[in-house]
Amino acid sequence: MTRTRSGGCLCGAVRYTLVGEPFLVGTCHCATCRKESGSVLVAYAKWPLADFRYSGRIVTHSGRSFCPECGSRLFNLHDTDVEIRIGTLDDPPTGLVPMQEGWTKRREHWLTPAYEVPQYDEDPPL
Repeated sequence: MTRTRSGGCLCGAVRYTLVGEPFLVGTCHCATCRKESGSVLVAYAKWPLADFRYSGRIVTHSGRSFCPECGSRLFNLHDTDVEIRIGTLDDPPTGLVPMQEGWTKRREHWLTPAYEVPQYDEDPPL
């Protein structure tokens, strides 16, 4: 049976659904991800764009889509895929384990590296 996940913003004005499993799950410690998230890293997952639907009004800045009502950062829409912030899923993302970790040269010393996954000092290869 194909799994469907749902998520959305803090205020509920934007909702989305994802069908199937992501083809990539990762974390990023780069300065851009830190600034846009207000955190020390971003945890994300990518699905084919065909497996993604959303409703509600979004605003996009530099490829990053967010809710204009509450400001929640939700996803990045690309030509063939969507990269969601896994913290915006309705259910805890416990089954979404990182497959790679990027910009590890900026990882805080008190954070443990993701277990047994490729580590990249900067951007992972595409």
